[in-house]
Amino acid sequence: MPLNIVLIEPEIHTNTGNIGRLSLATGSTLHLVKPFGFEITDARLKRAGLDYWNHISLVIYESVDEFFAKNADKNMAFLSSHGNKDYWDINYKEDLYLIFGKESKGLSDKILEDNIDETYKIPLFSDKVRSLNLANSVSVVIYEGLRNLKK
Repeated sequence: MPLNIVLIEPEIHTNTGNIGRLSLATGSTLHLVKPFGFEITDARLKRAGLDYWNHISLVIYESVDEFFAKNADKNMAFLSSHGNKDYWDINYKEDLYLIFGKESKGLSDKILEDNIDETYKIPLFSDKVRSLNLANSVSVVIYEGLRNLKK
């Protein structure tokens, strides 16, 4: 798989379903880190992912600690509105893990502090917008990654 999409503690089933469909469309692996704000068996989640959900390359972790312990040796880029660099400056490479936080709060302060040099943002050109929808953000970043890998 060329890229990995990681959702830490996702809260909204339709975002996760749409991102699941996106992961399948892009050949990416979807990593979901508990706790979730929904049940993974939720019909609304599967409806958002349509009938693709069974085909998604999916890994589920019980906690943030488990995710980082199992993937400590992986290349990671963290996405946050608090990033100091833009997402197009990520060093995209095969098997990169793109880490996104939950919809209400983003990534925790601890994750951001521990990974400040690998934290990127999607620039916003209006002071009226605080952030983008999670599914939209993942789409922007994953396709930029694929574009870079194709070079």
